[in-house]
Amino acid sequence: MLSRLADLNGHNDPYFDRAPEKLVLEGYRRMIAGFETGSIAPWELSWSLYEALLGEVEAPRAITDMTRFVRALRKCASCPLRAFPFGAHHVSREECLALGLVAGLQHDDKDTASLCAGAMSCPLRCGELARAAAPLAETLARLDHTLLPIPRRAIEDIIARSKRPATVH
Repeated sequence: MLSRLADLNGHNDPYFDRAPEKLVLEGYRRMIAGFETGSIAPWELSWSLYEALLGEVEAPRAITDMTRFVRALRKCASCPLRAFPFGAHHVSREECLALGLVAGLQHDDKDTASLCAGAMSCPLRCGELARAAAPLAETLARLDHTLLPIPRRAIEDIIARSKRPATVH
């Protein structure tokens, strides 16, 4: 599914060029690619991105938090997680939900965060997934990398437009 998240959340600015969104979206994409291919090259690209945007002192903590989040998500997944190529200005359903989960946690929007976690995982694992995403959200916020809020209606629209059931993992 192709989506213009910037259109859904009412922002016409270069959404994917903002450092907080880039850290989550590109970090997710590169981690998924690394797990899928078994190559360390995507992980090295993740490291380079995080170090460039956060500095070499703060990057290790944030990349560790992203890795834990993606590992938890992969544990919950019963099907492959979809991701666009690095740098794409569209988001897959899963990428949108990952952004929504982290943004929801950062903005204390428990309803949206819960909706995203529930749509990404089975009911028994959505709490585990949210707990795995929380350190990433907290670390990025502490480093002044707060994602733009994503309205619940935008997340609901992404879920409704997907051809798969809302709970796929």
